[in-house]
Amino acid sequence: MRISIFGMGYVGVVSGACLAKAGHQIVGVDISQGKVDLINTGRSPIVEVGIDELTREMALTGRLSATTDAAVAVAKTDLSFISVGTPSQRNGSTELRAIEAVTEQIGKAIALKESAHTVVMRSTVPPGTMDDLVVPSLTRTSGRTVGNGLDICSNPEFLREGAAVRDFERPPFTLVGCSSEHGFEVMEELYRGTNAPLIRTDIRTAESIKYLCNIFHAVKIGFANANGALLKAYGVDAREAMRIFCEDKSLNIAPTYLRPGFAFGGSCLPKDLRAFLALAREREVELPFLGNLLASNDRHIERAFQMIASGGRCKVAMFGLAFKPGTDDLRESPLVVVAERLLGKGFELSIFDRYVDMARLVGANREYIDREIPHLERLLKPTPEAALAEAQVIAVGHVAKAEIEAIVAAHAGRTIVDLQGVRELEVLQGADYKGICW
Repeated sequence: MRISIFGMGYVGVVSGACLAKAGHQIVGVDISQGKVDLINTGRSPIVEVGIDELTREMALTGRLSATTDAAVAVAKTDLSFISVGTPSQRNGSTELRAIEAVTEQIGKAIALKESAHTVVMRSTVPPGTMDDLVVPSLTRTSGRTVGNGLDICSNPEFLREGAAVRDFERPPFTLVGCSSEHGFEVMEELYRGTNAPLIRTDIRTAESIKYLCNIFHAVKIGFANANGALLKAYGVDAREAMRIFCEDKSLNIAPTYLRPGFAFGGSCLPKDLRAFLALAREREVELPFLGNLLASNDRHIERAFQMIASGGRCKVAMFGLAFKPGTDDLRESPLVVVAERLLGKGFELSIFDRYVDMARLVGANREYIDREIPHLERLLKPTPEAALAEAQVIAVGHVAKAEIEAIVAAHAGRTIVDLQGVRELEVLQGADYKGICW
C-alpha cells in the first residue's frame, strides 16, 4: 500500500520503518527539513533500539522516504497517518493545534486529487476528536464527505520506548475504529501480515483505549510503589511480595474487576483497605494514591444515588441489596448505602434480592442491617412483580433472568437506572434507560 505519515517523531518513524519492512511504500511528512534529510539519507531522527538499522535498510530499498510537501505526499499515497505530537496544555488538557494544522493540510491536498483517500489518526487524542475536529476540517477543506471518497479511521499506537520496533511487529492486538466498512477493509489489508488479532470498534472507543492503557500502567506503578513503601517499613521485601502477588492469574493479573459497573463493598475490600491505611499511619508512611480509593468509591455510590433521585421523590423498586449476587452478605454493601440514602430523603422503597432472607440473617450481618436499615423486613418483597408494583424508578443493582423478564414486562413509562449493565434492558423501547458507566 502507498502510505503517507504526517509527523516523523517517535511514533511516525517507528511506524514508517516497520510498515516499509512489511512491504508498504512509505512517505514521511514533517515540517523539519532536518528530519526529512536524515530519513532520506537512511538515518533515524530518533534514538530507539533497532531503528537506525531499519531506517537505513528501508531508505536504501526505496520503500521509505520523506518530504516537507504535504500535497506531494498525499498525491502519491492512498492513506495518510496523522502521528503528530499532542502535548499537555498548562491546564492539563490536550494541545490539538498540530492536529488541526495537519488535518487542514491533508484536506487541501485531497481536494487536488481524484482518487479516494483514507485518513487514519495514530496520535493520542481525546474521544470525540475525530468527530468534532478532524471530520469537519477534512470535509471543509477537501470538499468531500465521509463515505464519498473519504474514509476516517482511528488506529492508536501502543509502542513502548526502548521496545517500539518489537511492539510494532508483535503487538497484543491491532485496534481500529472506522467510519465505514471500506475503512475497516483498508486497515485489515494494511495489517494483513501482522500476527495479532485486529479488533474492530467505533472511533470514539478506539480513541479512548490509549488513555485507558497508559492510565492503568500508571495505576500499576503507583500501586506497586505504594505497597513497597509500606511493606519496607514493616521489614517486608516488596519485590518478593509482588512477585507472589502476580502469580494469581485468576484475580490479580486478569480481567477480573475491570468491568465498569457499581462500587465495591462487602466484608473484605473496604475493611482491609482501611486496615492497610491504618498501618501506613502507624509508620508515618504517606499513601495518597491508596488513600483516595475509598473517597472515589463513595463518589461512585453518590453518582448512583443522584441518578436514581434525579426525578424527584417517588417510589423506587431496587433489585439487589447484597454487595454482590450469590450471597446474602449485606455488610458495607454499596446498595445498602443507596437504599439508606433514598429512605433518608423520603423516597418510598421496595426491594427484591433473591438471596436475602431476613429470617436467615445472623451475627455481624444481622447487626449491620439492623443498624443501617432497621425496617428492611417490610421493604423486602417476595417477588420481582411485587417490588415493581407502582414504582416509577427501577434501580438495577444485580438481577437474574427472572428479574430481567419481570422488568422487561413492566418497563413501559418507567425510568431504569442500571448499575449492572444488562443488555436486555439497554435496548428496551418505552423506558427512560440510564446506565451508570455507559
